[in-house]
Amino acid sequence: MIKTNNIDPKAVFLVLIIAGITFLGAIFITKVSTDVAFLTITALIIIVASFLSAEVALYMLLISMLLSPEFIVGGLGGGGTAAGRGATLRFDDILLVIVGFSWFLKTAIRKELGLFLRTPLNRPIAYYFLFCIIATLLGFIMGRVNGLTGFFFVLKYFEYFIVYFMVVNQLKDRKQIERFVMVMLVVCLVVCLVSIAQIPGGGRVSAPFEGEVGEPNTLGGYLVLMLSITLGLLLTYGAKRQKGLFAALAFLIVISLAATLSRSSWLALVPMLITLIYFSRRKLVIVVSLIAVIVISPLVLPHAVKERALFTFTQPRERGQIEIGGARIDTSTSARLNSWKIILTKDFITHPVLGYGITGYSFLDAQYPRVLVETGIFGFISFMWLLVAVFKNALYTYRNTSNPLFSGLSLGYLAGFIAMLVHAIGANTFIIVRIMEPFWFLTAIIIMIPEIEAEESKAMPG
Repeated sequence: MIKTNNIDPKAVFLVLIIAGITFLGAIFITKVSTDVAFLTITALIIIVASFLSAEVALYMLLISMLLSPEFIVGGLGGGGTAAGRGATLRFDDILLVIVGFSWFLKTAIRKELGLFLRTPLNRPIAYYFLFCIIATLLGFIMGRVNGLTGFFFVLKYFEYFIVYFMVVNQLKDRKQIERFVMVMLVVCLVVCLVSIAQIPGGGRVSAPFEGEVGEPNTLGGYLVLMLSITLGLLLTYGAKRQKGLFAALAFLIVISLAATLSRSSWLALVPMLITLIYFSRRKLVIVVSLIAVIVISPLVLPHAVKERALFTFTQPRERGQIEIGGARIDTSTSARLNSWKIILTKDFITHPVLGYGITGYSFLDAQYPRVLVETGIFGFISFMWLLVAVFKNALYTYRNTSNPLFSGLSLGYLAGFIAMLVHAIGANTFIIVRIMEPFWFLTAIIIMIPEIEAEESKAMPG
């Protein structure tokens, strides 16, 4: 009797796709430059690798989040729009498009994988993104938004949520989470070493590969987030050797953070530490360590750091400064305070329902008034709903886990999240790529911890 082997149609489809790409690539490569051919081959390799292993794709993303080149794309929005500083295009944007395409292709072939796993954040994400689209389309129709600019920035927002959904779809067990977190910490170590190497050159340090104009405030926000994760793990997870490594990383982060001279980031440290003290089961350790740091810091802090910390109230008199309770505020902080006042008392009232559209208003370096004026009251409410949902689920995870790794991660995440809320008062924290990509990666981990713990408990004998 002759046995017939069943041919998997999915395998046939994959072979045909690869054969087609190879054929087209052979024709394409003969007609382009060596650089273009190299980039094309690299993209194809990434597509195939991502298709075969989503976890490998996520490792590539983790490494590229802070260690990829950044390019300023000028002229998208003109000087008067929210894109006035230019839009940024980075290698990980391209990588995410490639990885996202392979992910969509994979889920199309293997429908059992699902495209968007159901999580507690799906609805608030969907509503916020929907209002961003509607507000921007309306702004484009009314002539307030440049079509290309609005599309580009909304696409950037969607990019963060794609990171979230890719991670929640991929996470399966504790070991996987541990590997992802360790890669994030190694990347943070590299960022700190690069930042510290910039200190002898003078000026404020910024993240690697940011081009001619760096963003120290962006690096500061990222470092505060990673410091909170590192401290959370230090308090709950690992043997003595691991705790020593966490402590060393925290020390390097603090040095790098001080060198950013970012006052918004320094301010975010306060609620971060308060949150750690409030929720941690080892309050005394944190309090004693914090008191020691406060006592020693005036003796060891560089003069530039002390001067920057006092600059808010000691800047020489200049035009544009405002006074609060007899204290004169520096021009940068005054500009932010004035922008809040103008939006709340004047410009928001002009378009209160759906706002001006993404990039339809002038540049604002403050997250909350920007969301309000660009997406209106509907967009602002959905944004706040998303933030509340993130906090509630992170708190649930922390209070309902007994695993030291998960406990440390969720504690650090809670503290980092609160810090980001404060950081967003003086920065566009929740739309900054170098902060939001690791933030949403971590958010996906925190959201999936209860599911993974539930699966592990089912698998345990008895």
